Amino acid sequence: MLPPNVKGIMASPSSLFSIYASYTASMMLARTVVNDIVPRPVQSYLWRATCQLFKAKLPVQQHLTLVVEEHAGDLGRNQIFDAAELYLSTKIGTDTDRLKISKNPTKNHVMVRLARDETIHDTFEGIELKWKFVTITTRQAGGSSNGPGQGSQEMKRCFELSFDKKHKDKIIGSYVPFVIEKSSDLKDKEKVLKMFTLGGYGRSRGKYGNGAWSWINLEHPSTFDTLAMEPELKKAVMHDLDRFLGRREFYKRVGRAWKRGYLLYGPPGTGKSSLVAAMANYLKFDVYDLQLSNIRSDSQLRQLLLDTGNSSILVIEDIDCSIDLPERSAPPDGTPNMPPRPELTLSGLLNFIDGLWSSCGDERIIVFTTNHVEKLDPALLRPGRMDMHIHMSYCTFHGFKLLAANYLGIPNTDNHCHRHVFMEIKDLIAETQVTPAEVAEEFMKSEDSGVALDGLVKLLKRKKMEPPADGKSEVNEQIEDPLRKKQKVEDETKN
Repeated sequence: MLPPNVKGIMASPSSLFSIYASYTASMMLARTVVNDIVPRPVQSYLWRATCQLFKAKLPVQQHLTLVVEEHAGDLGRNQIFDAAELYLSTKIGTDTDRLKISKNPTKNHVMVRLARDETIHDTFEGIELKWKFVTITTRQAGGSSNGPGQGSQEMKRCFELSFDKKHKDKIIGSYVPFVIEKSSDLKDKEKVLKMFTLGGYGRSRGKYGNGAWSWINLEHPSTFDTLAMEPELKKAVMHDLDRFLGRREFYKRVGRAWKRGYLLYGPPGTGKSSLVAAMANYLKFDVYDLQLSNIRSDSQLRQLLLDTGNSSILVIEDIDCSIDLPERSAPPDGTPNMPPRPELTLSGLLNFIDGLWSSCGDERIIVFTTNHVEKLDPALLRPGRMDMHIHMSYCTFHGFKLLAANYLGIPNTDNHCHRHVFMEIKDLIAETQVTPAEVAEEFMKSEDSGVALDGLVKLLKRKKMEPPADGKSEVNEQIEDPLRKKQKVEDETKN
């Protein structure tokens, strides 16, 4: 029971209803009077003044939302949207309820993306950020297969990035570039390398060029870890590549084209093509296979150069065979008055390597391969055209151990059951000339490591009995770097 004094002060339901009805009637009367007496401009002024008064009393909204649309109008796709989509795929946690998954036929992994209206929380230098993926479906007027009166549907996608508005400058100036840079690194890791060649093999390059280049996916598994090279030489090549990538501003400052030339020379089967593939996989660069025998003129060579992309490796194999350019411009017999046709010249090739045309593009590597370096014109060998000369020699004991680990699964240590055979092979390799390709071919003949090693021993013994190809008895002299031998002869001649 309520105390007597409470009952006295409580109004009855009928009294409350009467009060409410009287208040409502008074408000309606006041509204009518105001509308009839007070002019409309005065009403608008009073309403804005009242809103400003209350707005000053309310707390200011602290959050800002940036909308990142998928398309940037006439400029095409929005780079920030693509970067955010890739970057946020690495931020997905256990608190996300719905995800989209897909797989590209050219990739080996499943792509995971945010589903509609899902959010991701992120932090940057102590700032809390919230990403939301929004999909909006709009209906456009016009005919459609859906029936009369039905417009076509258009789906617009965007990301909404929300944060405390006092951090706007830092988010736009630092966080957004950070997201773009991170997504670029991720894209490089997921990049499917392509092998471009002249002619109709593979898929056409389409809008990226004039159709002269066709491409297929480059799926060569060679890496510097599996390459049968001496460790010092391998490290030197990797260091040179890293140094080249990090010197963009240096090349610009000194006024040189951002490119690097490599000459790979040595006997056939010593891994020149495998080194090119390892460089491509290491740098994530596409490869352009340029065969000079298919090029008829300097102008065609320049056009092909313009059609190659940045961040690429241009390979000219067997340059010793290609550079011996015949007189392609000579007229046929019986037509002495016919004007000569344009031809591919050595000067055109040199201008392509380090002349004005070489600056048409950034971050390019040019690789020449040859089996006979002594046949090359000295003008091709100077720095600026072939900056680094890499001698691909016959297989050494270190290369053999690496191949045995890759092909036969034998540990690259001394603690294994084939130590005795390894010592025998070590002595035989020091006395014979065998290429890494020949060693790998023996290892391919059997999955039994013992049988494969015995086959290699027999091969090395047969080679030991064969006379050297150049008639010399000293193996070490045969394996010596041809460029060093050539320089040694020139020095002796001068003395």
